[in-house]
Amino acid sequence: MEKKQIGILAGSFNPIHMGHLMIANYMKEFTYLDEVWFVVSPRNPLKDAENLLNDELRLKMTKMAVDDYAGMKVNDIEFHMPRPSYTIDTMTKLTHDNPDKEFILIIGGDNWNDLPRWKDYKRLQREFKMLIYPRMGFEVHIPEELCENIRFVEAPVVEISSTFIRNSLKEGKNVRAFVPSRVYDFIEKNAFYSL
Repeated sequence: MEKKQIGILAGSFNPIHMGHLMIANYMKEFTYLDEVWFVVSPRNPLKDAENLLNDELRLKMTKMAVDDYAGMKVNDIEFHMPRPSYTIDTMTKLTHDNPDKEFILIIGGDNWNDLPRWKDYKRLQREFKMLIYPRMGFEVHIPEELCENIRFVEAPVVEISSTFIRNSLKEGKNVRAFVPSRVYDFIEKNAFYSL
């Protein structure tokens, strides 16, 4: 039996926004993936934790966001692993725990260029397939020896970031169109990011 192909979109999702959903939706519909799983990271070693909303709240908002989408799920595996979270450990554990599935890492062109800063990045490139989506201002060059496992996908360029959302909310701007409506209502009700 062929293994189910699962795309992994990991991040802080602080907060999740429409850009995340657009990328996941595109990857699911226009590549070989059967599903996309959002892996919420409690602590990214390369990011500042200062502006990070509580782990459980980010997980809850991510679940709210993907609820209506077929073939999209939220996974909290990193909540039960040592912190900070390293992608190589997460991908290895997912593979070990789900022998009937193959996991493919979805990353942006910015992260692809930053990969040498990641833990065991060469092993990550060697052992797991990757789908790379374009990010403005980042050129993606994939060495020939990696082309079998790693592929650039001409997905739409989405220039929305969680930083933009947080800063806009702090300034009292209405950015409802950029955030899934249930998530936006939840953020507004609790005044997250506005202080």
